[in-house]
Amino acid sequence: MFESLTDKLIQTLRTVSGKTRLTEEVLDEACRQLRTNLLDADVNVKVVKDFVQAVREKAMATDVQKSLTPEQHFIRIVYEELRQIMGSKAAELNLRVRPPAVFLMVGLQGSGKTTSSVKLAKHLRDKEKKRVLLASVDIYRPAAIEQLKVQAESQQLETFESPVVDSVRARAMLAKETAIRQNAEILIIDTAGRLHVDEAMMEELQDLNSFFGPAEVLLVLDGMTGQDAVQIAGQFQERLPLSGAILTKLDGDSRGGAALSVRAVTGCPIKFIGVGEKPQDLDVFHPDRMASRILDMGDLLSLAEKAKSTLDPAESLKLAKKVKKNEFTLGDFYLHLQQIKKMGSFENLLKFLPGMGQMAKQIRQMPPPDAELRKIEAIILSMTPGERADHNVLDGSRRKRIARGSGTEVQDVNRLVKQFLEARRVMSKMSKLPMGKRGGLW
Repeated sequence: MFESLTDKLIQTLRTVSGKTRLTEEVLDEACRQLRTNLLDADVNVKVVKDFVQAVREKAMATDVQKSLTPEQHFIRIVYEELRQIMGSKAAELNLRVRPPAVFLMVGLQGSGKTTSSVKLAKHLRDKEKKRVLLASVDIYRPAAIEQLKVQAESQQLETFESPVVDSVRARAMLAKETAIRQNAEILIIDTAGRLHVDEAMMEELQDLNSFFGPAEVLLVLDGMTGQDAVQIAGQFQERLPLSGAILTKLDGDSRGGAALSVRAVTGCPIKFIGVGEKPQDLDVFHPDRMASRILDMGDLLSLAEKAKSTLDPAESLKLAKKVKKNEFTLGDFYLHLQQIKKMGSFENLLKFLPGMGQMAKQIRQMPPPDAELRKIEAIILSMTPGERADHNVLDGSRRKRIARGSGTEVQDVNRLVKQFLEARRVMSKMSKLPMGKRGGLW
C-alpha cells in the first residue's frame, strides 16, 4: 500500500538528513521534492500546494527542540500535516439512532459497493455486536441481488428476500419493513451504480435518501483511480449528504492520491479502507496511523488490534504457560503458526513494522516468507505425534523419512530443529523477564 509514495517521501526526508540547521535553502529543496513527489502520487494540485506551504511555514516558524535533530523536527511536521489533510482522527459511524439505522451505500459500478456492503455488515456484527440486515435495490444489473445474497450467506449474514419488485422505492420499503419485523438494528442498502455519474442515478439516490433519512450515506470509491475518485466524490457530494467514504482496493494502490485528497477536497471523511479481497479485509481508517505507515514509521497499534481480534486468547495462554515451563514442542510450534497465519500473509504483516517499507525490495529478492512457512508446516506434518511432542527422538533415519515425506531435504529438517530449539530458548528466557523489560508489542 502506497509503496511508491513512501519511497519518494523517504527520499525527500533524506535531503534534511545530517543537516545541523533547517536553513531556507535546505527547506526550499525539501519542499520542492515534496511538491514533485506528491504530484507524482496523483494528489490533488490544491492539496499539494496547501500541504507544502504549511510544512514550510511551520518548519521555519517552529524552533527545533533540543531533543530533536533537524531531520526529526521536519519529519514530525510532515507527519502532522499528513494526518491533518486525511482528517486528523478516525470518523465514527452514526450508531446512536432509532433502529433500524439505515446505511445507504452509493457509488459507481465496479467500485466495490456490494463487496464493501458485506464487509461492513460483517464488521458491524463482529466488532460492534449489531444485528444487521443486507438488502440490494439494484434491479438493473443482472444477478446483482443474487451476488449480494451469495456473498452474505458465505459469512452467515442475513439478507432481505422478496418476490421480484420492479420499483426501487417499493423494494426499499419492503426491506425496511422486514428489518423492523426482524428487529434488525442496522439495514444496509446496496444501491445500483452506473459506469459514470448521470442524472437518472442521482435522482434515484436522492429519492432513497428522502425516503430513508439514512444514518449514513457512504460513498464507495475505487482508490486505484486516484484523482478520478476525488472528482467522483465531489459530484456525489453536490447531490447527496455524504457522511463518509469507503476507499477500496488500497492493497493494490502504490500512489495514494485518493487517500490524501478526498477528505481535503470534499470535506467527506474516509471511514473505512478495503485492503484485500477477504471479508475481514476492511479496516477503520485512522489518519494518524496511515500517516505513520506512509512515512515508514509502522503501525503497531493496528497490528496489536489485528492480533487481539484474530488470535485465540485461550490457545495463546495455553502456549504461554508451556513456554514458561520450557515444555513448548514442535506440535505447539505448528499450532502457533496456524494462529499467526489467520492474521494475514507474512509480507503484509511486515508492513506494520517500522522501517520495513524500505526493506520491502530486499525481502522480495529473498525466498517468499509464506513459502518458507509452508515448508516448515510440511516438515512438522510429516512427523509422527510422538516426534512432534519430543524432538529428542529425531535421529538420522527419522529425519530422512521426514524429509522424504515433506518433499524437502534433510538439511531443511535439521535447520528447522535448530531454529526451533533457539526460538524455544529465547522464548523461555523472555517469559521470565518482568513485563517492562521484554520490549516488543505486548
